[in-house]
Amino acid sequence: MRKSLTILVLVLLATNCTQPEQILSWEEQREQYEFPAWFEEARFGIWAHWGAQTQPNLGGGWYARHMYMQDVGNQQWGKNANPYHLETYGHPSEIGYKDVLNEWKAENLDTDALLKYFKSIGAKYFVILANHHDHFDNFNSSYHLWNSVNMGPKKDIVAEFEKSTKKYKIPFGVSSHDDRYLGWWLPAFGSDTSGFYEGVPYDGHMTIEDGIGKWWEGLDPADLYGLPPEKRTPEWIESVKKNWVLRHTELVTNYDIDFLWFDGYGFPYGDYGQEVCQAYFNHSLNTHGKIKGIVAGKFHEEPSTVKDIERGGSNEILDYPWQGTLTFGSWFYKNDRPIRHNARTVIEMLTDMISKNGNMLLNVELRPDGTIPPDHKIILDDIGAWIKLNQEAIYASKPWEIFGDNLNSSLKILEEQNIGEADLKALKEQAKAEHFNERTVESLPYGPTEVRFTTNKNDLYIFVLNPATGPIHLPSLGSDSDYSPNRIKSISMIGSKESIKYDQTENELILYIPENRPNQYTTVFKVRGILPKQ
Repeated sequence: MRKSLTILVLVLLATNCTQPEQILSWEEQREQYEFPAWFEEARFGIWAHWGAQTQPNLGGGWYARHMYMQDVGNQQWGKNANPYHLETYGHPSEIGYKDVLNEWKAENLDTDALLKYFKSIGAKYFVILANHHDHFDNFNSSYHLWNSVNMGPKKDIVAEFEKSTKKYKIPFGVSSHDDRYLGWWLPAFGSDTSGFYEGVPYDGHMTIEDGIGKWWEGLDPADLYGLPPEKRTPEWIESVKKNWVLRHTELVTNYDIDFLWFDGYGFPYGDYGQEVCQAYFNHSLNTHGKIKGIVAGKFHEEPSTVKDIERGGSNEILDYPWQGTLTFGSWFYKNDRPIRHNARTVIEMLTDMISKNGNMLLNVELRPDGTIPPDHKIILDDIGAWIKLNQEAIYASKPWEIFGDNLNSSLKILEEQNIGEADLKALKEQAKAEHFNERTVESLPYGPTEVRFTTNKNDLYIFVLNPATGPIHLPSLGSDSDYSPNRIKSISMIGSKESIKYDQTENELILYIPENRPNQYTTVFKVRGILPKQ
C-alpha cells in the first residue's frame, strides 16, 4: 500500500510539472484582469529615464535626432545639439550618434545605492528605461546588437536595476519608447544645407563595410538608424516590427517585470504591441498563477491598462488607477535646460494626482555616470521628507466625493489682476488639458485657500496647497453641504501637536491655519468623524 501511494504521488507531481502553459487571448486576459493592489496603494514611484543620450552635456532630450539638424524648427529644446556635437565630437558625416553612445560608460552606476535611496524617500515602485527613440537597448538583447552589453557601459542596465529592486523589495518596471524610431531617425540620413560640409551625407548612410578597422567593426549602422528612406520597402518595415516583437517579448519574459510602460498613444505598432502585452500577461499568469503585471501608456478605453498622462494630470477623479509622469527639467539630464520643478511644485502635483486616484511617477535625471545631480538630490530629499511626514494621507489613500475645494484659485487671482482676455483664455484651456498641463516654478502659485482631499479608512485629509496663516473657508465641508459630511470630532495638523481651531457650520468649515507649520510646503490636516465608519 505504501509503495502504491508513493507511486501515485510521483505520478501526480509529474503531471503537475508537465502541465502545458496557459495561453490566453487578450480578450480572455481582459476578463480576468485585476489591477494589482500594490499599484493602487503606491501613489509614488521613481523612474530613471536614462540612456546614452545623457552622455552629451547639452542638446536636450532628443540629442540623437537634433544633432543631425542645423535647424530644429519649433523643437527649440534641441537647438544646442548640433553645435555641441560639432565642437565636442566632430561632424556627423564622420562621427555620429553611434559613436556618442559608445562614449557612455555609466562608470559610477551603483543600483543598490540608488534603490536604497529611492525607497528611503518614499518610492513604492521603480522604473528604468529599456530603450528610447534612439533604438538602443539597455538590456542584453539577443535580437539587437546595438545594446548596452555590447558597447558603451558594457552592462545589462535592466538586469542590474532588477537585481536591486528585488534586494530592496520594490516592484520593478521598464519603459519602452522604440516604436517611434523609424520617423524620428530620418535626420540622420540628411546633410548640411550650408557651410563646408554642405551636401555631405551624415553617417546614417554608412554601411557595415565602413566599420572595418573601427571600434564598431562587424556592426551594421542600418540596424541602429534603419535603412535610408529610399531603400525602405514594405517588407523591410514589416521585418522591423517583427524584430520589435522579438526584442520586447524577450524583455518581458527574461526579466521579472511588474510594470511595462509604453510611450506614444495606444499599443506600439498596433497589433504587434498588443502581441507583446499578451505575451507579458501570459508569462505573468504562468509564473505567478495569476496576472500580476501592469501595462501603462497613453491608452484610451483599454480597461486592462493604466492610463498615463505625461507632465500633467487628470482634471477629475477617475474610478480606475492612472499615473502622471513628471521630470525636473529635461527627460534626459542636460545642463542647458532650466529646472522647471522644485520640491514645492512636485509636492503640489503629487497632491493633485492622488486626490484624483492617480499615482505620480517622478523621473530622476541621472547623470551620464549613473549618479544623481547634487542640486536635484536636494529637491528629492525635501520631497522625501514631506512624503514621510504625510504618508498616512498618501499611501493606500482613496479620493473623497470631490477632489478639492476653492478650485482654480490662481486663475481667479489673474482675473482680479485684469490679465488680457486672450492670455486668460489660453490659461483656462491649458488647465482643461491633461497631457502637459503641469504647474511649474513659473506658474502662478495656488491661492492660500485652495485644497485637495484624500481619505484613508475613516479619516479625511485636507491638503492646503499653499498655506498662509489665518482662516480658510471650505463650503464642501459644511454640515449641510451636498456631500453629507458628518459632524467633525477633531482636526489635527500632521507633524504637529498644536491644537487646531475650526468651526463647522451648516454652510462651511472654517479652518484656522496656524503660523507654525511642519514645513514650508503643502500642509495636511487630519479630520476625524466626518466620514461614515467603514
